[in-house]
Amino acid sequence: MSAREDAPRYTLLQGDMLSVLEQIRDLSIDMIFADPPYNLSNDGFTCQVGRMVSVNKGAWDRSAGPEADFEFHKTWIAACHRKLKPGGTIWISGTYHSIYQCGFALQMGGWHVLNDIAWFKPNASPNLSCRMFTASHETLIWARTAKKHKHAFNYQAMKQGDWHEGDVLKKDDKQMRSVWSIPLTKKTEKRHGRHPTQKPEALLERVVLSSTIEGDVVLDPFCGSGTTGAVALRHGRRFIGIDMDETYLHDIAEKRMIDAIAERDAMLANMSAAETQADFMAELDAEVAAVKAARKKRPPQ
Repeated sequence: MSAREDAPRYTLLQGDMLSVLEQIRDLSIDMIFADPPYNLSNDGFTCQVGRMVSVNKGAWDRSAGPEADFEFHKTWIAACHRKLKPGGTIWISGTYHSIYQCGFALQMGGWHVLNDIAWFKPNASPNLSCRMFTASHETLIWARTAKKHKHAFNYQAMKQGDWHEGDVLKKDDKQMRSVWSIPLTKKTEKRHGRHPTQKPEALLERVVLSSTIEGDVVLDPFCGSGTTGAVALRHGRRFIGIDMDETYLHDIAEKRMIDAIAERDAMLANMSAAETQADFMAELDAEVAAVKAARKKRPPQ
């Protein structure tokens, strides 16, 4: 599979991520967002909507031990490196259960780390044990393929954009900093179904708009409910999503892809209609001005 100009706007691939990645042509992807298993399903508990619930999400989220976990992260990160164009970037999200292993794998793999982002959750769940600080952030690592390569960064969009929703840290006309205050996923973003590790679209808005341009190909090797794809498609990027769970992929993610494309097409149609009306009014104004000018030049009777 390659990122051709005539390629579909999105492709969803079901199966083992490492095997499926081999179907994608090397050096064809512009940006990767990866939300790998955090390996935190340890029979503990957390709080959701005021109730005590298990942290267990599935066998895929259980730790196999630090050595095996690191080997897994090193392997999939290396596979992703082969798919990126020179200067392409990867974003990896995680908590202390996994992010340090991912960071070390990036260093060992020759990547150049650009930033680590602290995603602060102002409405994070409380800590029920009362024996430690309340976990209220996740870390995102942003890295490019190699130090010698040049990467995309839309500086002005991050500085001048309207990022105020829920983020008290971002100030008007000031540089975007590496701490982002973004609330948890909205209920409206779960209308097609729920995923236990679903990220808010506001988080992916910053990721996609900061490090890609329209027409770029974005890959998510742990697609889940399709947040990355929904945001990428809404902003004119193309998307490839991989997930092992067919239900999440086709019952939730694909519906979100369809919605995002419809939103994008409706927006473009409205813009086109507005431009057509503006062009018509401009032509009308020019004709009126021409008539007035001709009358002024007409000799008196």
